[in-house]
Amino acid sequence: MALNLSQKQEVVAELADVAAKAHSLVAAEYAGITVSQMTAMRKKARETGVFLKVVKNTLASRAVAGTEFEVVQDKLVGPLLYAFSTEEPGAAGRLIKEFAKGNDKLQAKVVAFGGEVYPASHVEVLASLPTREQALAMLARVLAEPATMFARAVKAVADKQGGGDVAATEEAPAETA
Repeated sequence: MALNLSQKQEVVAELADVAAKAHSLVAAEYAGITVSQMTAMRKKARETGVFLKVVKNTLASRAVAGTEFEVVQDKLVGPLLYAFSTEEPGAAGRLIKEFAKGNDKLQAKVVAFGGEVYPASHVEVLASLPTREQALAMLARVLAEPATMFARAVKAVADKQGGGDVAATEEAPAETA
């Protein structure tokens, strides 16, 4: 079904809003994907914070203008599916990688992240980025390491000095008469 002008404007506005807030973009060829596979992919996309849309390339090109994804404008050729990571950078890469395993007709064509455009092979790199929870866990380990090292050093010094009883080394309180 062809879209009229106001419908096209709505699509461009929606896509522009998503592109302005998104962390990454994967554009993939989807020709040959069955309806059930596309439905499953859309369901997984909603669950993982990925905005998934099939839209004409001219509309997508207008929508990404003025965003960090405008670097892909000249690469938008052929029937493409657009996956924008809205919550974490690697989500779109993981989604496309996961569904491409089960269907060789789904092939990444363009990857964009941080205002740079990368070849399709970089979908693997994007997919390998840690999730938000994984990144926070790594940060917590890094932040906890100095405190752990300090505690070990204090313990080593105490052990080296004989590990005497702390209470025995404290001064007794002065008695008042």
